[in-house]
Amino acid sequence: MSTGQDHHAAQSAASSTGQGPTTSAGHGHGHGHGVKADADRKLLSGALALILAFMAAEVIVGFAAGSLALITDSAHMLTDAAAIALALIAIRLSARPPTGGFTYGLKRVEILSAQANGITLLLLAAFFVYEAINRMIHPPEVEGALVLITGVVGIVVNLIAAWLISKANRSSLNVEGAFQHILNDLFAFVATAIAGLVVLLTGFAQADSIAALIVAALMLKAGIGLVRDSGRIFLEAAPAGLDPAAVGAELCAVPGVVEVHDLHVWEITSGEPAASAHILVREGLDCHQIRSQIEAVLAERHQLTHSTLQVDHASGDEWDVHCSDAHGVVHRPATGTITAAGTESDQAIPSH
Repeated sequence: MSTGQDHHAAQSAASSTGQGPTTSAGHGHGHGHGVKADADRKLLSGALALILAFMAAEVIVGFAAGSLALITDSAHMLTDAAAIALALIAIRLSARPPTGGFTYGLKRVEILSAQANGITLLLLAAFFVYEAINRMIHPPEVEGALVLITGVVGIVVNLIAAWLISKANRSSLNVEGAFQHILNDLFAFVATAIAGLVVLLTGFAQADSIAALIVAALMLKAGIGLVRDSGRIFLEAAPAGLDPAAVGAELCAVPGVVEVHDLHVWEITSGEPAASAHILVREGLDCHQIRSQIEAVLAERHQLTHSTLQVDHASGDEWDVHCSDAHGVVHRPATGTITAAGTESDQAIPSH
């Protein structure tokens, strides 16, 4: 059995014999990642410096003005800064080559940081909801003018930061998470500025607490999204929008394929999907040629450029021993598919 370590040699041998199972790890990666990573680091670093400087000023003004909305905003900006800092660390760590027991390298560091960021947002949101409700009942004095001015400046700062991050690689869950945080902060500062104006014109101090509740709601939404998306990657779920059953059906449509099982589709890290499968083909066909066709289907139709495929003929003692194990869903061509009950079906069916 070929291991797929030398594709050209394996394919040459297969062409001459037309037989023999093959296992391959197909992948395609560009070589401009280093240049892009450097550009991303500069953009993220600029946004981080801007946010940290404004956050420090906002904390001081928030306490001076007695504004929970500003203090809530500054806490949200702290999580923004943490998200960007972790994204910068993740860019550096994920670029390291696989070593030792880390066969994928440290690519999931960004997923860890995204999940930690999401959990932090949820905890902060809960705290500020409690504080805002308490202040609604017992409203303190709020300096509306300071809140208004800080809110307007915050809008400008977040517009610049959002523009910087939007130019970075947003296929990264960490970078996209940081961008969404900045965007939420932008909306939060709009609410804060409006609250400051209301307090200044009417003296209605509860407007500050209402703005804080709006910010907390935005934090809650962003936190849930990050925890959900990072959790899907840790649980090795299929990428959003990609249906494994549809992939299995497409692979079965490749001429010569009689069965697909052990089909797994997951994400190594955000924006880097992968797939593996055991493919059975008709006796006497060229396994290597069919494998190449399957790799093309995965790459061109689903952007699955990192694939590991084992291709065998649909008979033989080795296959019979292997297929005595359970494989989850089994995919077969639409015509003549047999369900567990022995009836014809166009659906994927459970394994033995």
